[in-house]
Amino acid sequence: MLTARAVAVSILNDARTAHAWASDLIDQHLSRIPLAANDRRFVMQLVYGVIRRKATLDTLLKPFIRRPFHEVEPVLLDILRVGAFQIGLLTQVPRHAAVYETVHVAERIGRSDAKRFINGVLRRIAEVVADEFAPFAAADTIPFDASPTPRYRRLRHELLPNPHIDFPAYFASGFSLPGWLADRWLQRYSQPEALRLGFWFNSTPPLWLRVNRLKLDREAYRIILTANGIDCELGPHPQSLRLTEALPIRELPGYSDGAFTIQDLSAMTVATALAPQPGWRVLDLCAAPGGKTTHLAELMNNRGTIVACDVDPGRLKTMTTLCQRLGVTIVEPHLLEKFASSPPPGPYDAALVDVPCSNTGVLARRPEVRWRLRPGEFPDLIQLQTRLLLTAVEQVKPGGIVVYSTCSIEPEENQGVIAAVQRGIPSLILEAEQVSVPGQPSDGGYWARLRLPERHPAKSPVAKPRHHLDHSHPMQNHKSDRTELAE
Repeated sequence: MLTARAVAVSILNDARTAHAWASDLIDQHLSRIPLAANDRRFVMQLVYGVIRRKATLDTLLKPFIRRPFHEVEPVLLDILRVGAFQIGLLTQVPRHAAVYETVHVAERIGRSDAKRFINGVLRRIAEVVADEFAPFAAADTIPFDASPTPRYRRLRHELLPNPHIDFPAYFASGFSLPGWLADRWLQRYSQPEALRLGFWFNSTPPLWLRVNRLKLDREAYRIILTANGIDCELGPHPQSLRLTEALPIRELPGYSDGAFTIQDLSAMTVATALAPQPGWRVLDLCAAPGGKTTHLAELMNNRGTIVACDVDPGRLKTMTTLCQRLGVTIVEPHLLEKFASSPPPGPYDAALVDVPCSNTGVLARRPEVRWRLRPGEFPDLIQLQTRLLLTAVEQVKPGGIVVYSTCSIEPEENQGVIAAVQRGIPSLILEAEQVSVPGQPSDGGYWARLRLPERHPAKSPVAKPRHHLDHSHPMQNHKSDRTELAE
């Protein structure tokens, strides 16, 4: 029988070889492998933890591996990282169990020949990791957690860069970030704020529920949860509840009846910013998997029309499933072709443009992104984002509203895109914008609410590129609002 550790290694191996998302693979594996509830949670903790802290774990491992690190077989590295994560970044797993059980994962996957190698490395890691914690960053401490105050786990040797000499190198290694991204953030964030972001992006993000106002109000659902022994807290959005502990979403009361959906607090503010009215015709240009689309429908009291466009038929199907569960009937899915992405013609009363982006505001929720994103992708992303926003502006009637949103914290993708479009169309009015700072209290992101002039200019001075969505773009489907998949 497979253990939680063996399942975690299998998922990590599949995530690497199939370039798949861990959340999808966890669902697939756990749906066919019988594990107790505690073991299922342990699988998730190991998978997400190893992906988030890969660079930190490799910093711990490299001094104790004699061969060149790049020559170690990837599946053996998966096993070593799972072991090092338990020893260095967890406290509830006894060290002897972490070493013994992880070594035997090699046997379960048919690599008994590697048990001695894995045992030797993990025992060295167990010797170097101390049981004490410090309140500061140092070459002999690794960031551990920030609740209620920052804690760094002590090491018996200096294995990390000295933060007093090379803070960017410590920040990248200790908080497990690509060096280019660490350098990028340190150009605009102070060291204390960078440390706060590092802890946030390596923690388990809070679980927010959006109560479906088509079914019941927030207080009624809070009472239902309380009656079932489930603790939750009211959030600042009138439909938001935060669970105080992680629970299987499909087992929450009212799931099958569509009482709620999973959506981060910052994402809830986007549809609210558009403020769609019942009876409107709304364009949702990058709709799938449907979290914000269904929120629009709820705000419209399920009256009117939402033309929901996307380039991925599978994600549109996910959106349709979500609509059915929530009782939303006004969404019209529309598949955009690769080279002909014009949506059904307007005019529309309003449009939502939740663009593909770098996802740098949601690295805690989508840990793989930090390793997949490349600095050279930003120019192409910004061009795509600008083109999509212009497409929406063209489709909305005079005096109508367009909301542009991302789950990025990069100014070029946010205020930069808005400024560029406003330079091209000076009559566009920026009515409001919001920057969501990661960890205050939820995911990072951005939205801007634009109002079109009552009369369109005869011809926009912006040179409009061809409007198409390119399936081959490496970040094309990088949207954080994977609502139904996350459930």
